[in-house]
Amino acid sequence: MDEPYAASDREMERAILELLAKRTESATICPSDAARAVGGEEWRDQMDAARAAARRLEAAGAVDITQRGAVVDPATARGPIRIRRRPSGGSEPSETVLRETRKPGTHSTSEVQP
Repeated sequence: MDEPYAASDREMERAILELLAKRTESATICPSDAARAVGGEEWRDQMDAARAAARRLEAAGAVDITQRGAVVDPATARGPIRIRRRPSGGSEPSETVLRETRKPGTHSTSEVQP
């Protein structure tokens, strides 16, 4: 039996950012939108990766995690979440660049830089 496809951290982060870039600044997406973009018909297997990518992007300051329209702490949020670009204070958002970094002795990680 084939193993389910596992999206890379960077691939899932990029999917989230690309989906948000296609929407107005205040619009949100569901983690399942990114999971579908990356995983196709097997998107359900990607849900944990999508939620983890959203948490990394939130920690990097690129997005907010919301529930019922209010920003929540992703470490304590339970249940359905939404992802939105972090408000830029009225100016045009700068282009977010993902770059893969490697730390000695570890697997690759993704880092978001404004």
